[in-house]
Amino acid sequence: MKWSISKYLFIFVLLPLMSLNAQVRDSSRVYQSVVKESHYDKRVHRYRKNWEAVIPNIVKVQYAGNMGMFSAGVGWDYGKRRQWETDLYFGFIPPHSSGKTKMTMTLKQDYIPWSIQLKPSVAIEPLATGLYLNTVFGDEFWTHEPERYPKGYYQFSSRVRIHVYLGQRVSFNVHTTDFWSFARNITLFYEVSSYDLMIASAVSNHYLKPKDYLSLSVGAKFLLF
Repeated sequence: MKWSISKYLFIFVLLPLMSLNAQVRDSSRVYQSVVKESHYDKRVHRYRKNWEAVIPNIVKVQYAGNMGMFSAGVGWDYGKRRQWETDLYFGFIPPHSSGKTKMTMTLKQDYIPWSIQLKPSVAIEPLATGLYLNTVFGDEFWTHEPERYPKGYYQFSSRVRIHVYLGQRVSFNVHTTDFWSFARNITLFYEVSSYDLMIASAVSNHYLKPKDYLSLSVGAKFLLF
């Protein structure tokens, strides 16, 4: 059987080229599929990350601080060094303090510039500062001055108070212990605070002493994850 030159060309030249072209097309499809999947994965990861940012990762409890006798709430930390915290508290004022039990709500912004590691499991935060807005639920409190008072008689709202504070913290890593397995870190803190009305009174009434316009509070922060 005699083979023509065209048959040799087909078997040894054209056939390998056709096979190579098919492999290139298959590789291109696989590459395009990978690229599409990577864009999809990025979108899913971005979507999940945005939702995860909404989930609070902090629980706090606090005693005193002009935001109720006891307050509890949730919060979020963020920033390159997790130096910012935003908290939402709900508290209560017992009846022996105001005639009847009242509920409070507080929106708090914290800034913790430094953290000093003393041991692998212990750190101190020598300065914590911030401000918070506090409101008390009740008909006897008002945002705008009632008409029964002369105009300008009260310069401050009785419903919303603006507070500033300074404090210190000590933190303990506890996620390796079985007893505190629900939290990654526990922080104990104290704060010295005051609010707009008392600060104005202290400036205009020099006979007031620090104990008259400053408030001491203590609390605990549980970093969940």
